[in-house]
Amino acid sequence: MIIPFDSIDNETLQSLVESFVLREGTDYGEVEISMQEKVDQIIEQLRLGDIVIEYSEEHESVTIIAKP
Repeated sequence: MIIPFDSIDNETLQSLVESFVLREGTDYGEVEISMQEKVDQIIEQLRLGDIVIEYSEEHESVTIIAKP
């Protein structure tokens, strides 16, 4: 089930995206990017519709995925 990001409270969205960034563990190359910059990038991708928030009823979990 896709959850519209704008239906989520701002604090909850921030926590969700922070958790995703920490799990993702992506290497950003030579230049270190702050946690807030990474979070802002993910939120911008959500706004643009490039990625979505998905809730899995089966696993009772939430993740961020590329738009199907």
